[in-house]
Amino acid sequence: MSNSEKAESRQKPIRLAKIDMDKKLEKEKYFRELEAVQEKLRRIQQAYLFSGDSAVIVFEGWDAAGKGGTIRRMSAVLDPRGFKVWPIAAPRRYYLERHYLSRFWERLPPNGAVSIFDRSWYGRVLVERVEGFTKPEEWKRAYREINEFERLVADNGTRLIKIFLHITPEVQLERFEERLRDPMKRWKLSYEDFRNREKWAAYEKATDEMFARTSTLQAPWYPIAANDKKYARIEAMNIIAGRLAEGVDLTPPPLDEKIEREAGKLFDLEPNIVNMTVGRSD
Repeated sequence: MSNSEKAESRQKPIRLAKIDMDKKLEKEKYFRELEAVQEKLRRIQQAYLFSGDSAVIVFEGWDAAGKGGTIRRMSAVLDPRGFKVWPIAAPRRYYLERHYLSRFWERLPPNGAVSIFDRSWYGRVLVERVEGFTKPEEWKRAYREINEFERLVADNGTRLIKIFLHITPEVQLERFEERLRDPMKRWKLSYEDFRNREKWAAYEKATDEMFARTSTLQAPWYPIAANDKKYARIEAMNIIAGRLAEGVDLTPPPLDEKIEREAGKLFDLEPNIVNMTVGRSD
């Protein structure tokens, strides 16, 4: 182990088998908490646009675990000018001829922005490992490469949040059937979704090793029980909002004096009334 890896100080060991899968959230509480966390995310994005902070959010997890649903509820309240979702599929030939991290470097957010990766560079040590798409020496080397990549991202001032949504095989099968029976959801299914179930144990082993080797102080993993979609969404969004808000002043910035002065000519406003109303929504 290199000195840099020793310095990372791994988090408390995480294992999928230790996650409490019975966690649930009642419908009424879900909607209350959803509204609150969405409002917080709006304020965070506004603060980032002015402060220049940036963040990367990684979503990993089983097929049908609810990654897309959680991301949609974030996207619904965030301005796309400072927010980008990158759905990651199999790399095209251009990237197969380059280092596997190259396509992720290109997608890191600029100052003031937040980027979400719906699957990520962790494909190297998950699907590519289990399905044999990469050689053992390559995916074994990838743990060190990923830690160094994430350290560079964090050292550059970008916050890094990694979410893993965990479901049981039984719940996954129920969701596959729901998708199969709903014409508007069938597009989400693929042959590989069903075939991969045969390798569940291999994916569990790969995921546990991923946690052990890449959950660091700078970029810890947050595994979340996702058998209940409502619980998983709120838990994930609260973790994300909490991490994004650390050390950030979420008070809406004051309006530029020139704008306030010109607005005062057009509207019958009390002194400072414009700044008092900034950040409110209808």
